[in-house]
Amino acid sequence: MSALNLLRRKIDIILLAIILTSGIFLRLPWQAFSDGAPLHALAWLHPSPAYDAMGMDEGLYRDYLNAINDDGLGSYPELVQAYIIAQKERAGSILPPVRFLYIFAAYVCHSIFGTESLQALRQTAAFFSILTLTVATLFAWRQRGSKWGLAMAALMVFAPTQLHMSQHALVDGFFTFWALLVLWLLWENLNAPRDWRWLVPYVITFALLVMTKENAFFVWFAVFVLIVVNRWLHFGTVTRELFFATILGPLLGVVTLVFLAGGFDILLQTYQLSVSKNLALEYAILTGDGPWYRYLVDLLLVSPIVLILALGAIFRLDRTKKPELFLSIFIAASYLVMCNIKYGMNLRYANMWDMPLRFLAISSLVSLFPPLGRRRNIVIGVAITLLCFVEMRQYIILFVQFPLYELVSEGLLRALKILKVAQDLTP
Repeated sequence: MSALNLLRRKIDIILLAIILTSGIFLRLPWQAFSDGAPLHALAWLHPSPAYDAMGMDEGLYRDYLNAINDDGLGSYPELVQAYIIAQKERAGSILPPVRFLYIFAAYVCHSIFGTESLQALRQTAAFFSILTLTVATLFAWRQRGSKWGLAMAALMVFAPTQLHMSQHALVDGFFTFWALLVLWLLWENLNAPRDWRWLVPYVITFALLVMTKENAFFVWFAVFVLIVVNRWLHFGTVTRELFFATILGPLLGVVTLVFLAGGFDILLQTYQLSVSKNLALEYAILTGDGPWYRYLVDLLLVSPIVLILALGAIFRLDRTKKPELFLSIFIAASYLVMCNIKYGMNLRYANMWDMPLRFLAISSLVSLFPPLGRRRNIVIGVAITLLCFVEMRQYIILFVQFPLYELVSEGLLRALKILKVAQDLTP
């Protein structure tokens, strides 16, 4: 390796360390540090969210975690039975305790550090948001090299919905990590067929994805679509082992949930109750409805430039841009399912699109600038930096200056002062 290449490599590593450190700092739940804590002196620098109360879903996760803290993991079937009884008596839906992996990860955090339940849940969300940042960076780095990896890291660091999920005890950011890990492992398996070093983690990750959210069907559907269209788009090689792994992983997750719930009929009843009662939940009816392009509207409100650039990249797709095609089809296939769930549209469910959209946005920026020698990288770097400032400003407007908790259209419009009539949108 020449001295110049070695210098460039060192610069890339230093820049990556600075970017990732910034991302970790912004994702830490600084409200957990008391006045006497050693790190409290740094907390005032953090743009803490204006909404600092405990949301309804957060309260339920805390109750579930308290239950297993008191009675142990062996009591999980009783916890599920208690949910069924409580859900039958309610008019609207409450989230079920079969979002096991998130609760279990917070249980491990509580057991090791002795953290209070709500803080353990928030710290778990923050930690996995950092892991999501890492996975996104590695994916881009392996696809297109260090410059793309640095650009992806920078854009993910300041992604408004990524930051929002890291500050609250919600499963969606946690789910995003597993969904993106499945997506990355699928790509690696397509390009390294029958390599058990990629295949085994793929199976395990898919199982953990289902254990995180029992209705992870939209991710499985998107993965299945990618496997099918690979016949024509040639992302890699679909082997028999990969096909069966895509079935085995989710099946293992379902079997584990059946065991935890105390039987298949109990798990099925839990899911049916959750879905049917959601159709009668007033908040879901008021905020979770809309046309098929509802997610595009919400994404435009939160990250307008990223979305415009990503759409621009989609219109320039061809067979030579395989990673862009791969990620675009993932978004489109999962979007197809998600936009057809009655009273079930909420931008936090789309948290897993943040990385694919930013990869497409980088691709669009690269295409915009003609070859300029060394100056091209500088120009693109400046453009990425400006885009990061815009993204951070969006986060401050939406979540620091305005107490936004749920990512529904009305709340976004009020935060941006498009709608100005005061109204309480707390679920």
